[in-house]
Amino acid sequence: GPGCTMAGGIGKSRATALRSPAAAEASATAREFERRAARAELLAGETSVSGEPLRFAAALFRTQARVAAEIERMHAREPFSGHLDRDVARFIDRSTDVVRFAAEHGPEQLAADAEERLQDESAVARTRLLVFWDEGRAATEDYLSRAMLRPYLETLRVVNRAPARMHRRGRCPFCGGAPWSSARREGGELEGARRMLCCALCGTEWMFQRVLCPSCFEEDPERLPCFSSERHVNVRIEACETCRRYVKSVDLTLDARPIPEVDDLLSISLDLWAAEQGFTRIEPGLAGL
Repeated sequence: GPGCTMAGGIGKSRATALRSPAAAEASATAREFERRAARAELLAGETSVSGEPLRFAAALFRTQARVAAEIERMHAREPFSGHLDRDVARFIDRSTDVVRFAAEHGPEQLAADAEERLQDESAVARTRLLVFWDEGRAATEDYLSRAMLRPYLETLRVVNRAPARMHRRGRCPFCGGAPWSSARREGGELEGARRMLCCALCGTEWMFQRVLCPSCFEEDPERLPCFSSERHVNVRIEACETCRRYVKSVDLTLDARPIPEVDDLLSISLDLWAAEQGFTRIEPGLAGL
C-alpha cells in the first residue's frame, strides 16, 4: 500500500506504552530503543500537538527493543553474516512483530498496510525486505520494511558486523542507509559546531561537511538555504535549491538532551511547510514525512 503519514496526528491511536521484558533490558541494542521510547514518552507528556505521534513512536520503539533483544541472542548463538539475503530467514519471524504492532496500534493507513502484509507467505515477506534493502522501494512507499530491518541493522552495528552493501557518498558509512535527520554538536574551539548526519536504518551518526547537500553534493552556499521557525528555535530545515531535497537539523550545542529522530516529531509543521515549498526530505522521519 501507499506510504503513511502521521503528520495530522494518528487519529484514534491505540498505541500504549508496551513495556519490554527483563530480557530486553540485557540487550545493548534494546537499551538504545528503550532510551528513545523514554524520550518519546517524556515529550508526549509535554505537548498536545504531537502527543499521539510521540506515543506511537514510544510503543514502536519498545516493540523494536524486544525484537532487537531476540536478534542479539540469535547472533550470540550463531553470528549473523551481514548478508541480508542469508540472514533474513533467521530473524523475519521476530521482525514480523513490528508489522503486527503496526496493524494493532498504527494510524489507519499504516494499520491497513500492515494487516495486508501479515497475509504474506514467508518467501514474499523476505523478498519485500530484500527489495527495500536493494533500494527497489523508498521508505515513503515502504515504512514497514524500514521499521522491520532496524533491529537487525542496529544489532549489527552494536556487534560491529558491517552489512554487505555498497556505501555511497552522503550515506551511512556503516550500512549505507540514508540520513533522516541531522544534529549540530559541540566541536573544538577552532571548528565550531560539528554537523552529524543520523542514519534511519542502523542509528549511526557520522560527521558531514557543514556546507554541502547530502543528496546531490551541491556546495554553493547560495544554493543551500536554511529555514527556521520561532516556534522551534533549535530546529532548522537545511535545504538544497538544486535538488530540492532537505534534511532537518536539531541543535544540540545548547541542550544535549534531544534525540534527533524523536524530537523531530515536535516540529512536523516544518516538514509540512517545506513540502508546500516544493522540498522533499531526503529520508522521511518516524511520522512518514
